Amino acid sequence: MENEESALIERAKHDPEAFGELYRRYVDRIYSYHYRHTGDVQEAEDLTSRTFFRALRALPRYRERGLPFQAWLFRIAHNLVANWYRDRSRRHFVALEEVPPLSAGEVSPHHVVEQGEAEDCLLRLVARLPEDRKTLLILKFVEQMSNAEIGAVLNRSEGAVKALYHRTLLALRRMIDEEGCNG
Repeated sequence: MENEESALIERAKHDPEAFGELYRRYVDRIYSYHYRHTGDVQEAEDLTSRTFFRALRALPRYRERGLPFQAWLFRIAHNLVANWYRDRSRRHFVALEEVPPLSAGEVSPHHVVEQGEAEDCLLRLVARLPEDRKTLLILKFVEQMSNAEIGAVLNRSEGAVKALYHRTLLALRRMIDEEGCNG
């Protein structure tokens, strides 16, 4: 049996039908392994298909080292499960049934996404402004400086800062309208 499997493995390196035979021999065991770890049919199916896809890609480099072919497949499966656990620990899932309905005054997730997209668009537009206008907006809204303080930084009069601020807001409004990033 061992010699038969070795010959099948060598054939599978070049013959898809032979790889199909290896797949049929081991798919149930690999699937069971993944299912025991995930407890989820879809996850187990996905991990099983990825195991065999990786095996197919790596098969030309496979060398017998005194261990059964099955051990090599399970090593691939193990690595995928380890990655699955690591990825899963980084993501936190909440079933939709567990999400409470919004209370009065709460903001919907859809609204939060739209607001984030509008903010991203605005930041892109601000980045396109000339340096003095970007600096003005940063000093005004991030550093919360007065027009007089901004004038000292930009070496301009307070009146010139007010005029620059007005022109900057008009330019941004025009850019927002052109880009369509109202939020």
